[in-house]
Amino acid sequence: MSLHVPITVHGDKRQGPFKPIYRFFGCDEPNYVYMKDGEKLIQKLGQLGSDQVYFRVHNQFTTGKGVHALKWGSTNVYTEDEAGNPIYDWTIIDQIYDTWLSRNVKPYVQFGFMPEALSTDPQPYQHSWTPTASYKEVFTGWTYPPKDYEKWGELVYQWTKHVVDKYGKAEAETWYWETWNEPNIGYWQGTHEEYCKLYDYTVENVRRALPTAFVGGPETADGGPEYLRRFFEHCLRGKNYVTGKIGSALDFTSFHAKGKPEFIEASQHVRMNVGRQLRIIDESFGVIASFPELKDKPIVIGESDPEGAAAAQGPQLGYRNGTMYSSYTAASFIRKQDLAARHGVNLEGALTWAFEFEDQPYFAGFRVLATNDIDLPVLNVFRMFAKMGGSRLETKSQGQVPLENILQNSVRDGPDLGAAATLDGERLSIFVWHYHDDDQPGEVANVDISLQGLKWNSPSSSRLKHYRIDEHHSNAYTKWKAMGSPQTPSSEEYRQLSEAARLTTLEDHETEIGTRDSITTLSFALPRQGVSLVVLEGVS
Repeated sequence: MSLHVPITVHGDKRQGPFKPIYRFFGCDEPNYVYMKDGEKLIQKLGQLGSDQVYFRVHNQFTTGKGVHALKWGSTNVYTEDEAGNPIYDWTIIDQIYDTWLSRNVKPYVQFGFMPEALSTDPQPYQHSWTPTASYKEVFTGWTYPPKDYEKWGELVYQWTKHVVDKYGKAEAETWYWETWNEPNIGYWQGTHEEYCKLYDYTVENVRRALPTAFVGGPETADGGPEYLRRFFEHCLRGKNYVTGKIGSALDFTSFHAKGKPEFIEASQHVRMNVGRQLRIIDESFGVIASFPELKDKPIVIGESDPEGAAAAQGPQLGYRNGTMYSSYTAASFIRKQDLAARHGVNLEGALTWAFEFEDQPYFAGFRVLATNDIDLPVLNVFRMFAKMGGSRLETKSQGQVPLENILQNSVRDGPDLGAAATLDGERLSIFVWHYHDDDQPGEVANVDISLQGLKWNSPSSSRLKHYRIDEHHSNAYTKWKAMGSPQTPSSEEYRQLSEAARLTTLEDHETEIGTRDSITTLSFALPRQGVSLVVLEGVS
């Protein structure tokens, strides 16, 4: 059986710029960045497209010798001698930043976490969390406020001065600078007031070294609407803990939003919940829009994912290796832009908290972009996004679930067969997805795209490229399973996996797609969890 899905693209109805919100990534484990597969993946992210990619990490200031573990990393930037005098060491953290900047990736700086010598409750300091342990076990001595805010501020100043001296003022001015992570949950064991104090000391000392630094926050978990309001009130109308004056610098705002998948025992399948994630975004945009001083400032959803912890494992997370993750990403990212338009706010980025886990089994079930340098299907969605740009065009799909329905019920009845289109000069890009919350087989969609209000340079001048992600295209996971799921693939098997992981074209040819002023139709079949990007050159 199949579904018929008419889609209309109105080339003469432009809806403003299509923002590259996809270009932000991050992870808990900073030391992976400069390791063998981490370097390769950073290189791939830096080559996604013409839009600048940013990367955010936890544990930038955490004490330790750089030994990595799940949800752990360290740089040893701050220790003290026996007299309590600071000892600064930028050796490890420089490796992280050098890796990014040499591969066309810029830092989304996160000031955290608390060095052992500064923590008010340092022991135990390094956790020994495993995917089967309670998440609360990660919250050890690095989560506490500093015992001396002046020393914390001086650390911030000295490190900021170091990167300005090393990389240049002009470079550092292009970075995002934020304080801590999810202060409304266990990542911060202090009070809200103590977080505001930490923020003020951080920002004032960043600005002491780099007066033009682009600073923001607060990176709250699940939006945290009341925490957001209180933080914004402090920044806009509260007394600054450092200057004693009213107000704290806030150039951009940030929060986190996650879905919540579940495992349905009766049918033995994963059920996603894109509606939950979008509701958090909707509510948080509403909070930001309620402050006139903030409504036009850039927003970055500092972690924006189908669920919480990238290193966690379990049956409800079995969606990650294949096309459920890629189709979820396709459907959700477009809706984030729609929600921003609905609230009239300035969404600049939605950060994917997924990277890679070094020296782990192939397709181990973590939320990653690649496994042992083999790309997952989800990374190809970002490659598709990178091929879009210019103006967003009005696009109507008769199979697309209305935004309000998703906010209320997620995608639990019929599938979401949606589309978005952009026009950049003579390049038309049409992005189509086939998504459902339930990770189960479903009908194939027969898609008919009607292109209206467009002109063609000549009937033979257009070039058509059709990129596809589905079970059999741009999908190394399917190939790996067909091989028998080898954990030590041969060199030939590895070559085949690398080839299967690439973004695949179904079509790539010159086409007589239309005549001047014509209405033109494109047709193709799109399986459940499939994502297509059709690119036409020679459009005006």
